[in-house]
Parts: sequence; structure tokens; C-alpha cells
Amino acid sequence: MEELFYKIYESLPRQGPGDAKSLQKAYKKLQGLPAHPNILDVGCGTGGQTLELASISGGNITAIDNHRPFIEILKKKAVKAGYKERIKCIVKDMKVMDFAKESFDLIWCEGAAYFMGIGNALSAWKPFLRIGGYVVISELVWFKKDAPREARDFFQNEYPEMKYYNDIFPVFKNSGYKKIAYFALPRQSWWDNYYLPIMKKIEEISPDYSGDKNAKKVFDIFLLEMDMHRRYSEFYGYGFYIMRKE
Repeated sequence: MEELFYKIYESLPRQGPGDAKSLQKAYKKLQGLPAHPNILDVGCGTGGQTLELASISGGNITAIDNHRPFIEILKKKAVKAGYKERIKCIVKDMKVMDFAKESFDLIWCEGAAYFMGIGNALSAWKPFLRIGGYVVISELVWFKKDAPREARDFFQNEYPEMKYYNDIFPVFKNSGYKKIAYFALPRQSWWDNYYLPIMKKIEEISPDYSGDKNAKKVFDIFLLEMDMHRRYSEFYGYGFYIMRKE
């Protein structure tokens, strides 16, 4: 089942909800960055956001992910886009990073901090960021506190630590960061670069798994998640959080 999950994810332009306009909106909130900032992209996947960051920042990016096939795909994309010298792709677990202190002007992480827990991630990554540098994270959150029981039960299994969007801000403050901005990803961020490509890939490969009960379980998980978002997207989604190290 894990192999099939990765087969689907490796084919996607992004490994989670996101889009170029939202990335650009978040980046514009970052005041005082160097002309060519050093950026750490944590949990980069195949690099949908990495390439966009390279385009708008003019900086040098260290992109890490613990899944080697993602990194190999990103390397090819970086070469094709002309960013071979500016994007360094590394197979590395975000939990055991060993970069030099204060070596980055910006740490960027779209949808991956939850692997550590957002509080743990912010504390662990802080030494790598210079004073006045920024952390930008997209995090799955509740937009409303009165979400239907079906949605809450679903995420109790998928992400039990999921918080109400406003309850994230004290976590930043306690970790030594100042809130700069917040906004919610639009609904289309879930569909254009994530759910629709997933549906297309499932349609493409499902005939190869005809009669495979385990494969059907994988496909059903994706379809259930899509249906959940289709019905309850007003209650949850991704929030973009922009913070500065104090």
C-alpha cells in the first residue's frame, strides 16, 4: 500500500494543497530579505513550491525530503528550469537536520510540519534561522469550531493534533516568533494541483490493479478524502502562517 501511495504522489505537481498565487502572496509579506536569500525548503516533495521560490526570490535554496524519488524528480526539474546551481537537493529527515546555526534567511514548509508537530518543528528549526529571518508554514487547521461530527471523526484518525487556526498563534509566540501574517488557502488550491491530478492518476492506473483489494483500499482513501473536502471545506483547510524570528 505504501508503494502505491508513493506511485500516486510521485506523479503530482504538488504533494499537498497549494498554488503559485498563494506562495507569491505569502512571499510578498517578507520584508527586508537579502537580494539573494538563503532558503531552506523542508519537506520539498517533487518541488512544486521550490521552483516557484527560486523564480521569485532570486535566492539559493536547500531542498530536503526523506523520500529519495522525490529528490531525484526535483533534481531533474531544477536542471530543466535552469536552477541547477541555485537549488541544492538533499535526501534528509526533517527531524535530524544538522545545518550551521543561523545559516538561512527563510525556512519554508508547505504542509509538512505536522510530521513533527508544529511546536516541535518551530523549536527544532529555529537555530538554523538568522535573527529577523522568517518561517513560512502551511498547516492543516479548523476554520470553524463547530465542524460536523463526520469531519471531526475523519480527522481524529488522520490528524488528531489538528488545531483551530487561531490556536496556532500562541505556539509561535511561545517558540520565539512574531506573527507577521496569516491567510487561508483558497479552495482551488486543493483541486487544481492536488485532487484533480490524483483523480487522473487513479483513473490511469486502476485497470492495472483490477481485483487487488489492497489497491482498492488506497484508492478509496483518496476518494473519501476528496469527498470530505467537497462537502466540508468551509470548516477546514490549510492556513498560511508567516512568522519572524525575534
